[in-house]
Amino acid sequence: MNTMIKTIFRKLTVVCLALTLCLTTVACGGGNQANSANKGVSQTATPTKLNDGQYEVQQGTYNDANGEYTLFLLNNTPPRFATEKLQMARLTDEEIKAGKKTYLKVENGEPALYLTEDFKLEYVHNVTETKTNPQTGQKETVIVRQESNFWTPFAGSLAGNIAGQAIGSMLFRPQYYVPPVYQSGGIMNGYGGYGSSYDSAVSNYRSRYNEPPAAVRNRTTFRTTGNIRNSSSGSATRTTTGGRASGSGFGGSTLRSSGNSSSKQRSSGSSFGSGGRSSSRRSSGFGSRRR
Repeated sequence: MNTMIKTIFRKLTVVCLALTLCLTTVACGGGNQANSANKGVSQTATPTKLNDGQYEVQQGTYNDANGEYTLFLLNNTPPRFATEKLQMARLTDEEIKAGKKTYLKVENGEPALYLTEDFKLEYVHNVTETKTNPQTGQKETVIVRQESNFWTPFAGSLAGNIAGQAIGSMLFRPQYYVPPVYQSGGIMNGYGGYGSSYDSAVSNYRSRYNEPPAAVRNRTTFRTTGNIRNSSSGSATRTTTGGRASGSGFGGSTLRSSGNSSSKQRSSGSSFGSGGRSSSRRSSGFGSRRR
């Protein structure tokens, strides 16, 4: 009898262990699925702090998902600096002749980027659509594709191409600049809006394009639909045009603001960030892309 009881007990123990193992496996699998679902969530910009001083910049990126600038600094730890609403200014001709390179200046905790006229920032453009999450039934903004081009805010000679000395002199002191409407192909030159504050730069952009910049539209999307998510593939497809983002890029074209001041990016469906081609009319604003 005792032998039979022991045999039954051993079998029950094996069954319990097997059930426990199955439950553990299912739980781990569910955790991996949850992690996979959240893997594509794009967080808002996380600014980093630097001590006051000057830092030579090797290259930089602007992302219109959240308006974040990411700069890679030479001979600095950490080498990466990220911030939103970055002030920028063009180096003077005297500084350039003296061999000064693009640098980041931090004064009283406020960063400002001083660029050579041919310094190229990589522009990461996010094409998004509003889709329903099958798990929650709620609408979310989904990145369906990323495109990449290059943007030179101060490309070209200033002489004879700026409408008045007052505007020309402003280029040499830090101000806020908004990129022109994203274009694929060719280097994007100039800017879509500028001002002494970020809000005034956005307002200047609105007056030209009759719509807010892509980063502002995307921030609004974040507030109304939650964090932006990548497409179901886990990551957005990204295509790149133009040259490498560095201080030795293209120059020599006229500094103008977006030559399509009345243009609006149009795309199919309810996508944000304008995935389609834009229709444009000529205007006399500042900023353009080199064809």
